[in-house]
Amino acid sequence: MPTPAAPIVLPSLGAIARRTVPHLLEATIVPAALFYVVLVRFGTGAAMVATLGWSYAALVRRLVRRERVPAILLLALGGLTARTAVGVLSGSAAMYFVQPVVTTAVMAAVFMGSLVVGRPVIAALAVDFCPVGPEVTSLPGVVKLFRRLTVLWAGVHISTGAVTLGLLVTLPLPAFVLCKTVICLAVTGAGAGATVLLSLRTVRSEGLTMATPALPRPCPALSLVLEPIAA
Repeated sequence: MPTPAAPIVLPSLGAIARRTVPHLLEATIVPAALFYVVLVRFGTGAAMVATLGWSYAALVRRLVRRERVPAILLLALGGLTARTAVGVLSGSAAMYFVQPVVTTAVMAAVFMGSLVVGRPVIAALAVDFCPVGPEVTSLPGVVKLFRRLTVLWAGVHISTGAVTLGLLVTLPLPAFVLCKTVICLAVTGAGAGATVLLSLRTVRSEGLTMATPALPRPCPALSLVLEPIAA
C-alpha cells in the first residue's frame, strides 16, 4: 500500500459535523416531528402525505438552487412514494412502517455482502462526507477501518429494524412514532459515536492530521447511513 510522502490534512470533526447535521435534520428529525404532529391533528393518511411532501420539497429546493441531485436521493424518494401510496390506499399504518423495516434488513445484507466481495460499502460513502483521496483510502489502517465500520453499520441497521418491528406490534401509533424515533436516534447515535472513536484511532495510528478545510455542502448520500433513524 502506498504511504503518503507529505502530511495529509483531513477535515476537522467540526467541519464534518456541520456537513452532516443539516442533512440529519432534513432527512430524519424534521420528517419524524412532522409525521407526529400531523398524525395527532389530522390522522394517519395526512401524516403520510405531509412527510412525502416534505421530502419532495427538499428535492425541489435542490433543483431550484441548481445543486446536484444524487441518484441515491431519487431512489429514496421513489421508495418513500411507493411506501406512502401503499399506506394511504390500504389505510394501514402497519403497512407504511413495515416496508422500511424490510429496507433496513436489505441494507444490512448489502453491507455484509459488500465485505464478501471485498468492496465495503463504507469505503464508497466515506468520501462523500469526509473528502479524501486514494492516498488516504489505500492506507492499511483505513482499509481495516472501512471493514469494521461496514460491520458496525450493518449491525445498526439490524438493531433499528428489530426495534421498529417490536414497537410497531406492541404500541399504539402515536407512542410508536415517539419511541421509535428516540430509540433509533439513540442506537444510530451510538453507532456514530463508535465511528468517530474508531476513525480517530485510525487517524492517530496512520499519522494523519485533521484541520478545518473549506466547508462543502451537506451530502445527501448520508441517507444510506442515516436510514435506520427513519425506519
